[in-house]
Amino acid sequence: MSQQKPVEYVSATPEVKAVFDDIKATRGVPDVNNFWKYIAQHPPTLARTWGSLKDIMADGALDPLVKELIYIAVSVTNNCGYCVASHTAGARRAGMTDEMFGELLAVVGMANETNRLAVGYRVPVDPAFE
Repeated sequence: MSQQKPVEYVSATPEVKAVFDDIKATRGVPDVNNFWKYIAQHPPTLARTWGSLKDIMADGALDPLVKELIYIAVSVTNNCGYCVASHTAGARRAGMTDEMFGELLAVVGMANETNRLAVGYRVPVDPAFE
């Protein structure tokens, strides 16, 4: 259980409210989720993290669904249950199906297994891959 308390909008500083307002407007949601409320305890971290996430997750060479799928994969590997839940919801909003989710988790599991085998066996990189 966290020892910290979330920063709610009503008690937030103007600096935090500005970031919360941008999150709500950008995402079209009535409130920010717990991640933002907890990191708002340190307003510079809140602003920096939101700015970076907003830029990185925007449509670009990779579409938003692909970015959400990557985020899920990394979050599963890093064992961040919060991020898995949050970005699974985001991926579903972006069009992820149950079949896609199943395949994603199969790839994540296989990559983790083969990565560990390659590390354990200290397999050198093939010259063709350089």
